[in-house]
Amino acid sequence: MGKYIIKGGNKLSGEVFVSGAKNAVLPILASTVLNGGICILKNVPMLLDTFVAIDILKDLGCEVSYRENTVVVNSKNMNKTDVKEDLVKKMRSSIIFLGAIISRFKQASISYPGGCNLGKRPIDFHLDAFEKIGIKIEDDKNIIKATVDSIKENIIVLPFASVGATQNIILASIFVKGKIVIKNCAKEPEIIDMVRFLRKMGAKIYGEGTHIITIEGVEKLNDIVEYTIMPDRIEAGTFLCMSAITNGDVTVKGIIPQYLTALLDILNQIGCNIQIYKDSIKIKNKDVLKPIDFLETKPYPYFPTDLQPQIMALLATICGTSIIKENIFEARNKHISELNKLGCNIIEDSATFIINGKNNLYGKNVFAKDLRGGASLIMAGLVAQGETIVQGGCYIDRGYENIDKKLSLLGANIKGLKD
Repeated sequence: MGKYIIKGGNKLSGEVFVSGAKNAVLPILASTVLNGGICILKNVPMLLDTFVAIDILKDLGCEVSYRENTVVVNSKNMNKTDVKEDLVKKMRSSIIFLGAIISRFKQASISYPGGCNLGKRPIDFHLDAFEKIGIKIEDDKNIIKATVDSIKENIIVLPFASVGATQNIILASIFVKGKIVIKNCAKEPEIIDMVRFLRKMGAKIYGEGTHIITIEGVEKLNDIVEYTIMPDRIEAGTFLCMSAITNGDVTVKGIIPQYLTALLDILNQIGCNIQIYKDSIKIKNKDVLKPIDFLETKPYPYFPTDLQPQIMALLATICGTSIIKENIFEARNKHISELNKLGCNIIEDSATFIINGKNNLYGKNVFAKDLRGGASLIMAGLVAQGETIVQGGCYIDRGYENIDKKLSLLGANIKGLKD
């Protein structure tokens, strides 16, 4: 499982460069099966989830090589359409392979996905949409089997702006004869990034970043594609919160500031001094930080659920009462009991969290139970008195590339240990 050992009390200062976006690279890796050719991806974060996606591609018959942060995929000789169950269970976003494989081969099978247990995250939206565009779905002992003669034109109205469903429908629709329109689709930047990659591949997709996306089918895609993955806005937001919690002075570089507007608004409200540049943000606390009355998570462009644990850890160290409501994942609360072990005072009332902030936290042995919750525990450890040991480092490694090394360069006393 691995662990991180942190000795608290050091202010963070300096510059940190953000890696490529985890939530963008995984669907793009799945997309590489579409063209039956070569895809060269740059700025790829070398994370545990990235390696799971690479293992899936290899098992499907693709040739994959990587060096530093560049991954080359050749899907010409891909010869399988069923995704191995043990690999699917390691990563929830592996469900995106279903749309890509069915698009190219007219058949695919995959088990129900795993990953961080954040409560019910049904894929009914994916499957219902697939059936509306002509894909036949069978559930055979928890294995989803999909077949299609040809993708049919249709207008899909999603009941919720689901990121995964939006991506899967797009991938399944690339070769439709005619067009498919998705309404109430998700607007996340990672969808925009996937669409830009697919467009370089030769797909015809319009409206990304809005609530309506249109896919016009093509007969063939480009044989060779080169693309650079967008920077990780969640990693950027995590480092901004880490600077704030330590009363630090940090510049987060290599990012797209406009994708962090919701977080920056909150950081400004609590008293941080934010300076925004073309591709970087500098953060320094003005004075004593203030609590916030109310914050709730919503789909982009509102405050992201993936930064909820981190902002909670920050608010837990600010004297006064703050309230957060979690609207996306019912089980995004597993970090709360662990933060409370360190001295935080956080009360749960269904999906509403009442944070009674205080100055003093104390290092203890705690357990990361999911990716972003693990990041919040490292944050608390940065300011806790004494030593904090965060077990379950494998969860953190799913979404943060060399987080211990980056924090060490900023002055933190942290050491990551692998099993």
